[in-house]
Amino acid sequence: MDTVSAPSPVAAAAPAHRLRTARRVVVKIGSALLVDSRSGRTHRTWLDALTDEVAMLRQRGQEVILVSSGAVAVGRRVLGLTEVGRPLRLEEKQAAAAAGQIRLAHAYQEALAHHDITVAQVLLTLDDSENRRRYLNARKTLDQLLALGVVPVVNENDTVTTQEMRFGDNDRLAARVAAMVSADALVLLSDIDGLYTADPRQDPAARRLDEVRAVTPEIEAMAGAAGSTMGTGGMVTKLIAARVAMDAGCAMVIAPGKGLAPLGALEAGGPGTWFLPAQEPRAARKRWIAGALQPEGVVTVDAGAARALTHGKSLLPAGVTRVEGAFQKGAPVRIVEGDGRRLGVGLCAYPAEEARALVGHRSGDIEALLGYHGPDELVHRDDLALTLGGETT
Repeated sequence: MDTVSAPSPVAAAAPAHRLRTARRVVVKIGSALLVDSRSGRTHRTWLDALTDEVAMLRQRGQEVILVSSGAVAVGRRVLGLTEVGRPLRLEEKQAAAAAGQIRLAHAYQEALAHHDITVAQVLLTLDDSENRRRYLNARKTLDQLLALGVVPVVNENDTVTTQEMRFGDNDRLAARVAAMVSADALVLLSDIDGLYTADPRQDPAARRLDEVRAVTPEIEAMAGAAGSTMGTGGMVTKLIAARVAMDAGCAMVIAPGKGLAPLGALEAGGPGTWFLPAQEPRAARKRWIAGALQPEGVVTVDAGAARALTHGKSLLPAGVTRVEGAFQKGAPVRIVEGDGRRLGVGLCAYPAEEARALVGHRSGDIEALLGYHGPDELVHRDDLALTLGGETT
């Protein structure tokens, strides 16, 4: 429930452990930090220092995803689209993104290569986060890259998106990515140091908030317009990002990034505003699956499979007796017992026709039945929300 939670007037600076203990961290980097507004060149000294910090997090066993702005800003210089004061047309932005993305990725590759860290570029569109199949494919790709020790660098795919189909800023993209991968912490590095009760440039009595526990109308009223000529995001979009992250159980912080060690400064108790969720990522994800998705099919299971599910197991094909509906891979399906009693909702790892072909068979038979060996589970336990007794587990 979205209730007002005004930060305590005696709240201390955000404790360092929120970042230090996060297993999976998403760091969003604003254009103003990465790209010089006059020359359109990347701030290599700053980027090298940031990647030193990324390497430090990696050495502590933390997984890191970078969401980076700056492709259009870099690309417009390369293409000579530097006329002051003239906004770029959509096709010019797409061209600038195409030229800038490769240079930006190369800059990250060079900076992290000093630490023997491999970089992978991942370009996403809004539809990738709204379409369940593409969402799951993107999530699995990011999970696999992290498992292989890679640092993914994510950006919006401005080369193909239209004005109606884009995130609009990388704050919201970073929040979607954090929700997608069940991140524990999202750090928005910006040219501002947090959320203030009023615009500090106009009101000397404005006070920075250390913690926010719900994005309420009162909190939203504190947001202002964008303050940088390089980026498209402002405080409004950061609050939208905070809502997305908190709903997914991910803590988010708005922190200043201009120094050469912004993550270290944050850990040391430096300025910033933390948005704190009321639930853990996995619980939030399961609650979202149970309540926010419209099931597209029905999977009936036997008594043995029902017992296994209630004990935290995944749903294997052998325990399935019937599959109904027409759905694609990754679609939400209702899971019921033979008498129709609802057990929960899950995301099916196979399209309907393939799922029907697997009914009652062992996981070892999948390759022979389908011609390829997909997941052993029809519904993995991480993609399953049980609703026994009205509770989501």
